[in-house]
Amino acid sequence: MVSQEQRRRQLAREKFLRQQQRRTQARRKSRTRNSVIASVLGVVLVGGLALYTTGALEQDDDKTNANAEVTPSASAPSKAPDPCDKPAEGKVESQTWKKEPAVAIDKSAKYTLKLDTTCGGIDVALKASAAPHTVNSFDFLAKKGYFDHSTCHRLTTNGIYVLQCGDPTGTGTGGPGYTIPDENLKDKSLKDNIYPAGTVAMANTGQKDSGGSQFFLVYQDSQLPPSYTPFGTISDAGMKVLKKIADAGESTGAGDGAPNATVVIDKATVTES
Repeated sequence: MVSQEQRRRQLAREKFLRQQQRRTQARRKSRTRNSVIASVLGVVLVGGLALYTTGALEQDDDKTNANAEVTPSASAPSKAPDPCDKPAEGKVESQTWKKEPAVAIDKSAKYTLKLDTTCGGIDVALKASAAPHTVNSFDFLAKKGYFDHSTCHRLTTNGIYVLQCGDPTGTGTGGPGYTIPDENLKDKSLKDNIYPAGTVAMANTGQKDSGGSQFFLVYQDSQLPPSYTPFGTISDAGMKVLKKIADAGESTGAGDGAPNATVVIDKATVTES
């Protein structure tokens, strides 16, 4: 015979088992329902992705999403029109020499360098007595046609204001194969480390006596250490040509790059007067 206490415990155990069974069934139903929902969402997502990749982007061509935030792209800097003509027919001749030519100019004579460029003529009065090695080298190279058809490869418009030429390769690394000594670094025109507008000076590697064939024309007063041989002065007409080139700007927009103007030396000539 089952006592009253035993009966109570049996009923409690059966109730507990029924609760556990209902909870198990509930969890199964919940998992099944979630699986169905996940499957439906998967179909929706896949379908939505298919629509996005196959057609929705085409709407950008027809209308703008009014809710989208648009960040305007920076417009490219406006480029001034090229003020120069096409280069003369011909090409640069690759020439190098093993040593500096012997000084053959008359140091007491007057010499003029004329650069016939695509942008106009630039005449330079050369300082033969103050920079004989430099002027002699230019006379030698000009007679060899070394500068003909070469590009002025660099224009600076920030900090210093120069047009750099004299490299037949157009890369800024070319030279005649020899170097010439620094000269005239105490020229009276150089005051307070300023190379005044109208100066023509030699470029170099930063090392002593490392000038070659590259030179720069100063179109506006420029602060530079007195370590670049000043060997000529540009005529007024030549300065107008330089200003035209400078006004066209340079290619990078950062103040130092290839000139936007097509500056090619069609012919370089040194004459004695």
